[in-house]
Amino acid sequence: MFKLVLIIVIPLLTFSYLTSNAQELHMSGNPQTSIVTGAERTDKYLPLLKNKRVAIMANPTSVIGERHLVDSLLLLDANIVKVFGPEHGFRGNASAGVKVNDETDKITGIPIISLYGKKKKPSNDDLADVDIVIYDLQDVGCRFYTNINALVQLMEACYENQKKLIILDRPNPNGYLIDGPVLDMNYKSGIGMFPIPMSHGLTVGEFAKMANGEGWLTNGVQCNIEIIPVENYNHDMPYELPVNPSPNLNTQQAVSLYPSTCMFEGTYLNHGRGTYSSFAILGSPELKDNYKFNFTPKGIKGMAENPIFNGQVCYGIDLRDFDVNELRKKKQINLSWIMELYKAHPNKEKFFDSSLSNQMGVIENLIGSGHFREQIINGVSESEIRKSWEPELSEYKSMRLNYLIYP
Repeated sequence: MFKLVLIIVIPLLTFSYLTSNAQELHMSGNPQTSIVTGAERTDKYLPLLKNKRVAIMANPTSVIGERHLVDSLLLLDANIVKVFGPEHGFRGNASAGVKVNDETDKITGIPIISLYGKKKKPSNDDLADVDIVIYDLQDVGCRFYTNINALVQLMEACYENQKKLIILDRPNPNGYLIDGPVLDMNYKSGIGMFPIPMSHGLTVGEFAKMANGEGWLTNGVQCNIEIIPVENYNHDMPYELPVNPSPNLNTQQAVSLYPSTCMFEGTYLNHGRGTYSSFAILGSPELKDNYKFNFTPKGIKGMAENPIFNGQVCYGIDLRDFDVNELRKKKQINLSWIMELYKAHPNKEKFFDSSLSNQMGVIENLIGSGHFREQIINGVSESEIRKSWEPELSEYKSMRLNYLIYP
C-alpha cells in the first residue's frame, strides 16, 4: 500500500534517471568521484530482488546519489516490507547511545524494527515474511563504531532463518589505518566485540568475510552473504563521506580524527560533545591554567542532550585545523594528545574515571587493553606502548590479507 502512495506522489523514475547524478560524478578524473558504491550498482543486485520480499538495514548514509536507498529501490519497484534501524535510528534522529523504539516511517509507511532498543538482532518473527535482506550502512573503520556489531548480529539472524544477506559495500574513510591494540577479549563489550585493532582497515564487506571466515558468529556458523563491491576504490584512497555517518561525526575532520579521539570517551574530559565539533576539540574546566583555547558544551537535541561539563567553560586542545594528512603519512593513531592532557590535568585520579563523565565506556573497553591506563599514568613512552601491541597487531595484519576485496 505504501508503494502505491509513492507512485501517486512521485512520478516513477527510470533506472537511468535515478543513477544519472552518480554516473555524472564518475566522469571526472578525481579519484573520489570515480568511486561507485555498492548501493549505486543497482544493475548488480536489483535482479536478486525480483519477486522477493525485501528487508533492509539502513540509516541516513544509505544513499544512491542524493536519494535514500529505500526511497530509490521503492521507485525501482522493489518490494520492501520492512526496515531494520541501527543506533541513531533509520532516519538518524536519535542521540548516541539512546535506545530507539519501533515505529512506522512517515515518508514511506514502511514498518521500522529497531535493533537498538529492546533487541539487537531481528527475531524469527521479524524475518518470517522476508525472502532476502540487504545491509547498507556507512562505516568509519573503527572497532568501537557499532555498525559492525549490528552487521554480525544481522548475519546471525539471517543464518538462523536461512535468509541470504546482500551487503552493499562502501569505502572506509580511514581504510589506510590499521593500528591500536587488538581487543583483549577480557574487555569485550558493546563497543568492542571482535579481536581486531582499534582501527581495522576494512570495509564492511571485507569485515563480513572475516567474521565468517574466522568463526566470529555464534557457534562459528557462516552466513550466506553476497557482497556488491565498490568500484575504483583502494584502501589508501582519501574518501569524503557524502552523508554524515552519525550526528556527532558531522565533519570530515571529525571522521578523520575519530580513531584517535574516540578514546576520550573513557576519560573525564569533554571531547566536543555538546558542540558541533565532536571529536575535534578536547577539554575540561580543570585545565584553565594550562590552555587558552576554550569552548562551552551545551545540550543539543539528537546529538548530546546532557554532555559532560554542560554549560561550563572547558579549556584544552583545538584540532579542527589539524592537518589530518599527518595521520595518513604516519599511518598511526595519535597517542600524543591523551599523553599531553593526562600530564596537564591537575586531578589525575579523575582522568580515567568515566563514571564521573556519563560517557560511553571505560578506557579499557575503548582501547581494548588492560595495560593502557597504567601505561599513561606511569609515563611509559609511546614507542613502548606500541611495542606492547605486538605480536597481535602484526598477526592481525597478516590475517587481514585473507579477506581483502580491494588493494
